[in-house]
Amino acid sequence: MVPTLQIPKGELKENGFINAFIKDEGREVQYENSVYLLFRPNDIDKFRVFLDSEYERTKAVIDDYDYDGWFVVVVYKLDEDFKSDFNLIKKGKYSKTSPNFQKLFPKVTKIVKNGLRKDEISLQYRVFNKTPDMVKYWEDLLDVEFDKDQEVWHAFIEEDESLTLEKLKKYV
Repeated sequence: MVPTLQIPKGELKENGFINAFIKDEGREVQYENSVYLLFRPNDIDKFRVFLDSEYERTKAVIDDYDYDGWFVVVVYKLDEDFKSDFNLIKKGKYSKTSPNFQKLFPKVTKIVKNGLRKDEISLQYRVFNKTPDMVKYWEDLLDVEFDKDQEVWHAFIEEDESLTLEKLKKYV
């Protein structure tokens, strides 16, 4: 869901982005149709500049708050234009998402393998398009034969996608 936020390229990594979550179980207030981005910035002044620029760039930023251990959570309202796509993701129907939604995710990603940089088809592209290598991977792993309607990624499990204090401790 993070690519739908259109955060300028490189800004996440440069500001200590860790992961995104659908909710924060450590907070009393829960925002509907939102995503919680967890950061642990190395340079808090640089992060503050990033956060201020995000508040200026988009009205989607609806809250930010800190946790002990130098963690910062920034809450973004999800784009209503993709609401049906988000619902499909929550139902585990990744390949049914719209072409406009899928276009927001890179087809190719750069990886470092054995010290060499190379381009590789992104996981999201493989999941959205049920590429033959993903089908084969899961068929071999599970020792089953997939039918054409079978998705090639596990179902969306809300508790796995929720920020908890236990998860925060793992990032320290």
